[in-house]
Amino acid sequence: MPSLHIVLVEPEIHWNTGNIGRTSLAVGADLHLVEPLGFTLEDRHLKRAGLDYWPHVRLRLWPSWQAIEPELPRLGAPFFFTASAKRTLWDVAFPDDVVVVFGRESVGLPQDILDRYAERTLRIPMVDPKVRSLNISTSAGVVAYEVKRQWEKRG
Repeated sequence: MPSLHIVLVEPEIHWNTGNIGRTSLAVGADLHLVEPLGFTLEDRHLKRAGLDYWPHVRLRLWPSWQAIEPELPRLGAPFFFTASAKRTLWDVAFPDDVVVVFGRESVGLPQDILDRYAERTLRIPMVDPKVRSLNISTSAGVVAYEVKRQWEKRG
């Protein structure tokens, strides 16, 4: 059975994380949160965004990027999302085990991570160049469902 892991590096906004938790549950993905967080996991807004699904989300909390980075190969093939990537998510055939990594809402992933994994960076295609980026919860949903679509298509 393929596995999908959604990693949020230092997420800042509780309702985005709550929405991504709900999406993770809907697609059967594990959600990984890398500290520091811009909110607490007890935040009522987080729970409201995740609705009554939040307690069912397969959640793992990591104390830092340095803690999760060595575990990425065990979890699956990592892909890092940034609006500045040359390749789009449509350019990749996602393998059976996938880790999709997103950065902070305000600044994205740190440049050192993007540099280290430059060949594994992807973006979501957007028609209008005036749109710099999508909301992170929208992005996570688009990416998660593209991975699932490809898996379904392969059978």
